[in-house]
Amino acid sequence: MCRSIKTLRRPGEPPTDEEIRAAALQFVRKVSGYRQPSRRNAEAFDTAVEEVAMASRRLLGDLKAT
Repeated sequence: MCRSIKTLRRPGEPPTDEEIRAAALQFVRKVSGYRQPSRRNAEAFDTAVEEVAMASRRLLGDLKAT
């Protein structure tokens, strides 16, 4: 997928909200093909970023240490 998205799961060090949002933004950019959406698509783009960030936070919170 996108090699510039960094791994956020690190032992003993939870990711910051900034890191999670940056990874979500990179993911949505890659999937949508837009670096910056038009005004017409900005709301859908921003909503997708927030939803991906929320899902990422939930995933990271639910993962069990190995």
